[in-house]
Amino acid sequence: MLGNDRDYIQSIERGFAVLLAFDETRPNPTLAELATATELSRPAVRRILLTLQKLGYVTGHGTRWALTPRVLSIGQHYSASHTLTSAALPRLMEISEATGESASLGVLDGAEVVYAARVPVRRIMSINVSVGTRVPAYATSMGRALLAWAPDDTVEGVIAATEFVKLTPDTISGVEALRSALAVVREQGYALTSEELEEGLISLAAPVRDASREVIGVVACSTSAGRSTPERFRDEVAALLVEKGRALSADLGWRP
Repeated sequence: MLGNDRDYIQSIERGFAVLLAFDETRPNPTLAELATATELSRPAVRRILLTLQKLGYVTGHGTRWALTPRVLSIGQHYSASHTLTSAALPRLMEISEATGESASLGVLDGAEVVYAARVPVRRIMSINVSVGTRVPAYATSMGRALLAWAPDDTVEGVIAATEFVKLTPDTISGVEALRSALAVVREQGYALTSEELEEGLISLAAPVRDASREVIGVVACSTSAGRSTPERFRDEVAALLVEKGRALSADLGWRP
């Protein structure tokens, strides 16, 4: 944690703001579009882009800019240095092979869940899900499994940062509804959501703990309403997912 404002390097914040402004809606933005997205001046964005270009993270084509493959190395360094992601992949493979469905590892980042590892089988979501994809915690089984055992200040921080948008007619709405859902997750040991993030998507998630017994991630498995029902998916997959979550936890040093 920073000691005071003098320890804060604003230029690094601005550099990351420009990098993060490249997304699926702005894959090849102009300097002006990046300035608007980041709320930085055009001269400042220009200097940042030229610096990133010199470092090999962006490239310019006429008036437009694009990320280079070098940015992938940032995520690779995370995976290589983080025991959770490397330990999770064999367990995700076991889940996917047993269910015939995609399996994922999710971690909490602010009010969102980030896909930290994934074994895809079929594309069942309209959004393009891959490592690094972010989804709102309140409307997902992964988010609820992460929040159900999280410290109170973490839960309150997520609630404060959440707008509770109705993504589908079935999306949970409101703080009290979320608190009730988290209580159910704690009681049953896993989270189940049906058509809350998007219509037709059914998902289960179970917690992963480290040696200190803290929930540091979740394993998740999803299917579609065309292939199953929430009740059948729960009956067929929930126990397996809890088992694999516990096995991964044991791999990380957790003991019951």
